[in-house]
Amino acid sequence: MSKEFKIGQHPVLANIVIIALVAIIGLVILFLWLNIFTRHGEWETVPEVENMSFTNAIHTLHDKGFRTDIRDSVYKDEITPGFVVEQFPKAGSKVKPGRKVFLYINAVHPRELIIDADNSVAGEALKGYSLRQGLAKLEELGFRKVNVVKVPGDNDRIIRLLANGKTVAKMEKVPVTAMITVEVHDGQLNRVTDSLLEEEYLQYVTEVEEDGSEAPNAAPIEDEIIDIEPAFVQ
Repeated sequence: MSKEFKIGQHPVLANIVIIALVAIIGLVILFLWLNIFTRHGEWETVPEVENMSFTNAIHTLHDKGFRTDIRDSVYKDEITPGFVVEQFPKAGSKVKPGRKVFLYINAVHPRELIIDADNSVAGEALKGYSLRQGLAKLEELGFRKVNVVKVPGDNDRIIRLLANGKTVAKMEKVPVTAMITVEVHDGQLNRVTDSLLEEEYLQYVTEVEEDGSEAPNAAPIEDEIIDIEPAFVQ
């Protein structure tokens, strides 16, 4: 005659059964909790808050049950300071209720930058730089409103830099939206001087020939230089 099976007589098996039951119950509770916490099957449409004031954007999102986070501030001329430049998720996105929406706000004041950070000597910013170097530096920093004014000079070096009409010094901060004027030599002065000397020389030669005199010859000067040079070298 077979004996009746009793689980109490098999403690190892009993423990395995108990553990399995606890695990199953735990999984069921976890599943139910996740459904409640994540609102499974529920979603909301993110409203449009770009180009809206920061205050109105916050109220609009909170009224829809969303949370907000200011991620960064930028500056754009075409957008009113203190207004939302960009949002993420984008308007129209379908997300879980209570989702956090990140906002990028247009700064009240434009970013300020140091054009010439050379503090070894005092003076005006970029003075003595070539025009090419100066323009490359301004472009690298993000300045977009740049006007070049050329004045007579014998090279292409920058004379001075102006921001909104004011001379910029080294280590001085300048708004990135400022109108930058670069005053630079045009490199034509030597050419003008050479042209004037040539014109005077031709006029002198013409006057001499009209008088019947022998026109000057540069050859004797070259011979004289050649004769003097060896003595100078010694």
